[in-house]
Order: sequence, then C-alpha cells, then structure tokens
Amino acid sequence: MTYQHICPSSHCDCGISRRDWLRIAAISGVAASPLLRASDALAQKFKGDDVPVRIGYLAITDATPFFVAHSRKLFEAEGLQAEKPRLFRSWAQLIEAFIAGQVNVVHLLSPTTLSVRYGSKFGAKVVAWNHMSGSAITVAPHINSVADLAGTTFAIPFWYSIHNILIQQVLRKNGLTPVSKPKGTALGAKEVNLVIVPPAEMVAALAAKSVSGFIVADPFNAVAETMGVGKVARFLGDIWKDHACCLVTLSERDIAERPEWAQRVTTAIVKAQLWTREHMGETAELMSKDGANKYTPHPLPVLQKVFDLKDFEQYRAKGVLQHPAWNQRRIDFQPYPFPSYTQELVKAMQGTLMEGNVDFIRELDPAFAARDLVDDRFVKQALSQVGGLKAFGHAEDFSRKEVIEA
Repeated sequence: MTYQHICPSSHCDCGISRRDWLRIAAISGVAASPLLRASDALAQKFKGDDVPVRIGYLAITDATPFFVAHSRKLFEAEGLQAEKPRLFRSWAQLIEAFIAGQVNVVHLLSPTTLSVRYGSKFGAKVVAWNHMSGSAITVAPHINSVADLAGTTFAIPFWYSIHNILIQQVLRKNGLTPVSKPKGTALGAKEVNLVIVPPAEMVAALAAKSVSGFIVADPFNAVAETMGVGKVARFLGDIWKDHACCLVTLSERDIAERPEWAQRVTTAIVKAQLWTREHMGETAELMSKDGANKYTPHPLPVLQKVFDLKDFEQYRAKGVLQHPAWNQRRIDFQPYPFPSYTQELVKAMQGTLMEGNVDFIRELDPAFAARDLVDDRFVKQALSQVGGLKAFGHAEDFSRKEVIEA
C-alpha cells in the first residue's frame, strides 16, 4: 500500500519540532518583549468588549468546540464579533501569535499551559477545558503488547503533553524504561526511545517502520486505522479517566480589562460543547475538508470514526478498553477545569522525562498552580445557564478524585 498524507504538513503541522521547542523556550523575558509590544498595539485598536474573537487553532479534534461555536454563530448569539478561526502549523506559531495578540482565544495542551505561564512567564489563564480524552496509543500491526515496544523508537507530539506523561507511565508499569537518545544510539533491551514527531507525519513514520507506534490526538489514530498501517492499542481516556487534553486559554490582561467579553467567549464555548455531545455526526461533517468552512483538511470518514459512538463500541468487544465500566467516549466534552486535575498534572509532570528547561516544573507547587493557572468564574456562570454539570452527564460537584490506571 502506498501511503498518502491525509493531513499534508504543507497545510497542517500539528506537532512540534526541536526547532519549535527552542522557539517556545526562547519566549520569555526580553525575547517576549517585541511580542508583547505588538499585543499592546493591537489592544489599543479596540475598546471594552468590542474586540473581536480571534481564535487560533491546530487542525486536530481538540479544537472542536471552536469550530462548532464559529459555524453555529454562538459567539454572535452572545453579542460578540467573531473572525474565522485561524489555522496554525505548529504549537510554537500558535503560542507566539497568542502572546503577540494576533489571536486571543486558543486551545493549548494542558501541560503547555503550565509551560507558557510559569516557564515563559506570560499571563496565560485557563478558563475552561476544551474537551476530554480524544487521544490514543497506536502501534504497528505486529505489536501485540506493551512488551513488544522494548528496544524500539516511539513517537510523541511534544514533551509538554499529556501524551508524553501517560506513555511513560504505561511503559514503566510494564517494566520498560523511556529514554531520549540520539538517532542511531543503541538501546537497552528494556528501553523505548521517545522522539518528537509532528502528528501530521506520524502515520507516514509508522508506515515506513521508522517508529513502532505513536501516541497523539485524533484524528491521526483514526487515519492510521483507516489506512491499515496501525491499530489502536489503548485510548488515553481508558488510562486517565475523564482527563483534559487541551484547554481554553485567554490572556490575563483580556480577562482583567474585559471580564464581560471573557464571560461571553466562555459561554459560547460551553454551549458549543453541549451541542457537540448531542450532535456528534453533524460535528464530524462541519469539521471535514468538505464542510462549508473547511476547518480541517481531514476527510469525513476519518472524522466519523472519531465521533461515531457506535464505532467506539467495537473496541469494547475487541478488549482494547481495560475499563469499560468508565463508560468513556473516544472524545468527549465537559468544560469545568477540576482543581484536582491540575494538581495531579503538575505531580505527574514532575516525574516525567522531558527535555529543555524543566526547573520551573520541579519547583512548582501543585496546589498553587491549581489556584493560579485557572480562573473558573466564567465557566461556572456559563454552566449555570445550560443546566450545570448534569447537562454533560456528570454529578453536580466541582470537586473530584483523579483516577489513573496505566
């Protein structure tokens, strides 16, 4: 079979290269000053709540609520102006545009929000979760157990990702050691070499046998399945129950200067999430490359595999789900940012192998991060307008215990 990219890197590089990682690491102090000055200039063009909603996103299912809110004019229903969401090729480009004020509503990987606020020292604030689950471990057809990954190279999308955290937990639980070694370096019998590969290139890498598998957000797992070059070994929602992958992030300045604007933005996104849960098929259609707005370059059959609840049931029969009683969906939506999740996330990152400057993570207090990173005022108000957490199938309780079983 000849593999052809479903999401060409010329249109969507949804991962982060080593060069991008260095760019993100450089966005601090003096390096960030030109970006902040550009943001100040843009801010002066608008007064009060007149600033338009300028969404920045990557073409992955993590951004779903943004597409739904824009296509269904939910921002306008809240009295806002909204520009067409802007597609970025990498996390680094998205973060730079966010700091510069070119976009003012973004979805960021949950560990990346910590990196931006405490590593880059930019005033990023999480106001809601953008989605839950939506990621998987996909392996080559001949891989039948985690043990089969020993001595191989495995792809992750970013060091600061829930994907990196959970694959390392899975490997260690099965007696394997995650490492980061240069290409060509000999691996120990129980070592698995983790490498950064942009998601848009992961399926091709798996097909070329340069990696034994990858862990990433959909629809790239679905692409590998559809092309017959890989199979899902585990869904991340089956490892960390109801975890958040990407988070709705605004700038602290926008929140302080335009609290009503921040409320309206959050309310529109919460309503988009609720609509998505009840219209999964329609969501796949509006996101596809054949949709009116062409939000993503992905074909409808691939997206249907992600959003089709009946298709997901097949994994129960195959034994892929180790915790069927959790009643997970392949991707799901619930906006409240539970403090326990942020605390557990910081703790998990502190025990995870990562490259780059990680001193700020080692020194970060989990309880402080949960209070300081997140502003839940707006999402609570939005939830009160749609029937609360019960509308999303959850108990009406803003506290919970995190469940992680690798």
